[in-house]
Amino acid sequence: MRKSARSTTIGGAVALACAALLFAVAATAASPGYGHRPEVLAFIDRMSQQHGFSAPALRRLFAQARYEPQIIAAMTRPIATPPTYDEYGSRFLEQERIDGGVEFWRAHASALDRARAEFGVPPEIVVAIIGVETYYGRNTGRYRVLDALTTLAFDYPRRADFFRRELEQFLLLAREQGISPLEPRGSYAGAMGLPQFMPGSIRAYAVDFDGDGRIDLTGDAEDAIGSVARYLARHNWERDQPVMTPARIEPDRAEAVLARFEGGLAERRSLADWTREGITGFGIPGDLAADPVGLVMLESGGSAAYWLTFENWYALMRYNRSRLYASVVWELGQRLRQSVAP
Repeated sequence: MRKSARSTTIGGAVALACAALLFAVAATAASPGYGHRPEVLAFIDRMSQQHGFSAPALRRLFAQARYEPQIIAAMTRPIATPPTYDEYGSRFLEQERIDGGVEFWRAHASALDRARAEFGVPPEIVVAIIGVETYYGRNTGRYRVLDALTTLAFDYPRRADFFRRELEQFLLLAREQGISPLEPRGSYAGAMGLPQFMPGSIRAYAVDFDGDGRIDLTGDAEDAIGSVARYLARHNWERDQPVMTPARIEPDRAEAVLARFEGGLAERRSLADWTREGITGFGIPGDLAADPVGLVMLESGGSAAYWLTFENWYALMRYNRSRLYASVVWELGQRLRQSVAP
């Protein structure tokens, strides 16, 4: 009997998932602990030499680090078919999350206004990011960060270099904050707090926004608000400028324009260039006419919708490199703004 394309795709996904699980089980058997593994000892030596950590103390610490097979399974889980924008956005744009965002906004209006004044990022964007990342702090992660980062640093070869750098940053952060590295909890990738910052981002961009002498992105909403705004400002957020606006492609130019897309995104060009290509945008300030402007396609209502995207949209992409993520943050922010407005 000939299999359908769908059944083949699902079967392949199941096979890959089983392979990931078998890999996780095998790695667990091969990795009963981290304290004596050669690559971990080399990491400890470097931390001791470069940053002055006690090597014996780090060996004792890593002896307590646990391998987490669920993390490897999550990182290697195949995506059979990428979601459409409607599919991706549905769980972030439901009324309950909007209502939660309105409540969070009103509870922290003063801090959000200060963040806008200092960093130029409007409240709806900050609240939307926290809403998408952790549902306003409801879901900040259950894994010990040490376990997550150690698992990924030494048992996930594809991105081991990145996670070893983040493990280094985490140990430095714990020392700076005077806390045990065994205490913090976060996502399976080691991200922490309401805004889900990686340790390196906490050290580079987080701010003590309430002035209490410590940075706490998990228990202090003001610190989270200020840190999100500062992160975006440091990644080229432009005060009082748009994020994205609807666009129309002239029907007789559509084929040529669509050929420019890759993964739902086209390159950034000047607005004049896009206009010559047959793209019409709406509500674009005149001072942006010469700036590089992007074009994104979002699947909405069973068809494709097109949007011109500006520097602030790309700042959101620096937070999470996904056209779906950047766009849903903006849309949730717009709905929050409409709900909060008198």
